[in-house]
Amino acid sequence: MMLVVESLSAHYGLFGAVRDVSFEVQEGDFFGILGSNGAGKTTILRAIAGLHPPAVTGSITFRGKDLLKAPPHARAALGIGLVPEGRRMFSSLSVRESLLLGAYRRGKAWQVRNLDRVLATFPELAERLEQATGSLSGGQQQMVAFGRALMCEPSLLLLDEPSLGLAPVVVQRIFALLKELHASTGLTMILVEQNAVEAFPLLTRGAVIERGRIALDGTRAELEASPVVAQAYLGADGA
Repeated sequence: MMLVVESLSAHYGLFGAVRDVSFEVQEGDFFGILGSNGAGKTTILRAIAGLHPPAVTGSITFRGKDLLKAPPHARAALGIGLVPEGRRMFSSLSVRESLLLGAYRRGKAWQVRNLDRVLATFPELAERLEQATGSLSGGQQQMVAFGRALMCEPSLLLLDEPSLGLAPVVVQRIFALLKELHASTGLTMILVEQNAVEAFPLLTRGAVIERGRIALDGTRAELEASPVVAQAYLGADGA
C-alpha cells in the first residue's frame, strides 16, 4: 500500500469534521472520495497534505512513514503533491513564476527539466509563460495548478474539487486531461469531487463519505453496484 489512513479524526474547534475514517490507496490507484458538500472530503485531503489544524488524531502512513507530525514541506519532499480547491493562485505572478513555485526548494536543473515536462503535458501554457496568472481563464488557471503540483515530481497527487467553478465544457476537458495523465504515467491520485458523474469513469477504487464518516468503499465496480451510489451520485434510479 502506498497510503494507509487509519481511524482519522479531525476537528475545527468543537466541530468534528471527520470521524474515524480509514482507507487504503494502492500504488497506481486513481482513488476517488465522493460525497456531498460539507461531508468532510476536503478535510481528509488537507489532513494528508499536512494543512489541517493540529486537532487531528489517528494514523496517516505514506510508504511506511508516519505523516501525522510531519510538516507540509516534509510531506511534499516525500512525494505528495496537492492541487487545492479553488486553485489558490497568486494572480500577479506570471505562469512561469507560478509553476516554479512548485519546485522552489529544488535546484535549477530540476526546475528546468520539470518545467519542460509540465509544458509538454499542458502545451497551452507554453504560449502564456510570461502572462499574469490572474489574466487566464478558469480552465487555464486549473492547468497551472496541476502543473505547479507536478513540478515536484509527486508520486501521489491530491486533487481537491478540480471542476469547481468551471464551465461544463472545461470540466470535460479537465477530466480528459486527468484520464490521460493517469494512463500515460501511472501516477497515483486521490480525487475529491462532487461531480461524481464525470469523476466516476476515471476511478479504479474509491470511498463515499457521509457526515464525516466512510459509508462505503471498494472498487469502482463495487461502488457502481451499490443502489445508494447509483441513486445519490450517478443519477440512476437505483433499481
